[in-house]
Amino acid sequence: MKDIYSAVKVTDNVYWVGAIDWTIRDFHGYTTPHGSTYNAYLVMADKITLIDTVKAPFMGEMLARIKSVIEPSRIKYIISNHSEMDHTGCLPEVIDLIKPEKVFASAVGSKTLKEIYHDEHEIIPVKDGEKLNLGNIDLTFMETRMIHWPDSMFTYLAKDELLFSQDAFGMHLATLERFADEIPAATLEYEGATYYANIVLPYSQIVLKALEKVAASGMKIKIIAPDHGPVWRNDIGWIIELYKKWASQKPTAKAVVVYATMWHSTEKMARAISEALAQAGVKVKLLSMNETHRSEVVYEVLDAGALIVGSPTLNNNILPQMADVMTYLKGLKPVNKIGAAFGSFGWSGESVKHLEAIFKDMKVDIVAESVAVKNVPDAGILEKCHELGKTVASELLKRTAAN
Repeated sequence: MKDIYSAVKVTDNVYWVGAIDWTIRDFHGYTTPHGSTYNAYLVMADKITLIDTVKAPFMGEMLARIKSVIEPSRIKYIISNHSEMDHTGCLPEVIDLIKPEKVFASAVGSKTLKEIYHDEHEIIPVKDGEKLNLGNIDLTFMETRMIHWPDSMFTYLAKDELLFSQDAFGMHLATLERFADEIPAATLEYEGATYYANIVLPYSQIVLKALEKVAASGMKIKIIAPDHGPVWRNDIGWIIELYKKWASQKPTAKAVVVYATMWHSTEKMARAISEALAQAGVKVKLLSMNETHRSEVVYEVLDAGALIVGSPTLNNNILPQMADVMTYLKGLKPVNKIGAAFGSFGWSGESVKHLEAIFKDMKVDIVAESVAVKNVPDAGILEKCHELGKTVASELLKRTAAN
């Protein structure tokens, strides 16, 4: 039987030979309702080269796509741009199968692969700026440490003006369309922003420096081929400008109100705060952690200028679903946010103090006095919540107008 999978031509010299994961719904804590792809690329040079591999269960799909172009045994080099196992899960088996002459990774990547797989395969480290001659084609390596692992690097194919960008400029989106221009712009922006917020956000300053480094290198880039999602061609400036915007984290007149509730007391407070924000002219996103996934919160926070959080007290602490999202947000290190906290309690009432402490660790500027209520809020407490919203709105509009 003929293999059902085939490669997709990217340029005269490059084929996409990756795999589509239609069913993945969680990527280390980030919900992926639309699946993902694990992209690998075949460079058809004198020394045929495979750029990255795929997650272990998808090795057969990748090999079938390679076979639609060449016999896998003809591959002479393999390059690992990123050691994470969604890109190297089948690398040891592929090396054993095709027996390439050489396998390359960054200096950190060569060590990381040894630490992951504990095998005897030789991984040759390459330096930042080093070139690799494939006979009729040269590749150039560029270290991009911490976008988003210490081992990460780009590989540049000057002949095709093509940048293999590993996880940068990617997204988790399962689709048979392999090019970004075949997908609606709204889908690309949403999935790209969600990916950036949940994967790349903590490294935003490094992203800005990397973009400057690429610009200063003189590389002419017409195509960006990431390790997840579609290939960018034609107008690559669009996604580059979005990356600059997301990395800059310039606050907008938008507030995200995030809360969890037990008996709807905290919910009532959240609604009063949200109404005040909206009445003051602030865009508001109200999210209940009883219903919302943490990764959707981070997507909304990405371009927000204000974050307001609330929780009842449970066992002298915040509710578990609020602890979850606050821990997640703290690790992603969003910047340039103002905030406030609120909550309800039955007898001890520590939740607001816990939320304030997390904000302090996150360097969120608390601009309004917290509101806490015992049991159910009355009209007076809801008025205080309304005032909290007005205070945050006033400060947010002042700061965003200054920008």
